[in-house]
Amino acid sequence: MTTASTHADELATALTNARFIDLSRPIESSTPHSPHHAPFRMALLRRHGDAVREGGLSGANELITMGAHTATHIDALSHISLNGELHGGHDANQAQRGGRFNVLGAETIQPILGRGVLLDVAAHMDAGPEGLPAGYPITADDLQATADATAVEIAAGDTVFVRTGWATTRYATDRYIGWDTGVPGPDLSAAKWLSARGVVATGTDTAAYEFLAPGAGHARLPVHGHLLAEAGVHLIEQAALDELAASGRNTFALVAVPLRIVGATGSPLRPLALVPQHAERA
Repeated sequence: MTTASTHADELATALTNARFIDLSRPIESSTPHSPHHAPFRMALLRRHGDAVREGGLSGANELITMGAHTATHIDALSHISLNGELHGGHDANQAQRGGRFNVLGAETIQPILGRGVLLDVAAHMDAGPEGLPAGYPITADDLQATADATAVEIAAGDTVFVRTGWATTRYATDRYIGWDTGVPGPDLSAAKWLSARGVVATGTDTAAYEFLAPGAGHARLPVHGHLLAEAGVHLIEQAALDELAASGRNTFALVAVPLRIVGATGSPLRPLALVPQHAERA
């Protein structure tokens, strides 16, 4: 048996013996969405019985409309520009001509297969069942303290999820979006802490990956600007992190595959955390 096939067998065995924790949210009409993004809508275009084929067979299908930044999703690097430029110095105006981006679209996001890390800031700060306070800025010091408390060191290539606990409010849509109350999330110091460690992506359980001050809405998004436009780090938003937090796993194998939507600024995402069947806290 060759080394390559041995490694393939070992990988298959490891996957067979793993259980997965789904880090995505269900996509339905009640899914919260930012007012800047189109909501999810679905309608049956053809119903069973509309046409019946030979042998009694009937089919149904649907039409789906939604924004690429609705529900659990990943931001492409074309999503944010700074001073008219996308990541890498691409002219944003030129890049978006023709109705879709000709560089840095969702089809260029590489599948994520590597180590995932959970920094459960809500638990570390004893935030309680409703999560961190509205509008709380998670700082670099908060991330470092959470990592130290769980003996986790962030490494280049990791995908880091930051749990605020805010997802408990997600079906109270106005509060989850939080334009009036504000939303907890990483601030610019936290974003720079992550990019300095070479992460490939980072996610939260909120609708926008950064803290929003009460009443500020999306008027300023410095974290988006730094991570997407300057550092080239993809953002994952509306991740489901409560089950992962309850499992006690702080590190895990992560598989997350975006759709290859050519020229789009983001993609729906279904991240999966793979952990041993009977994992202890690690």
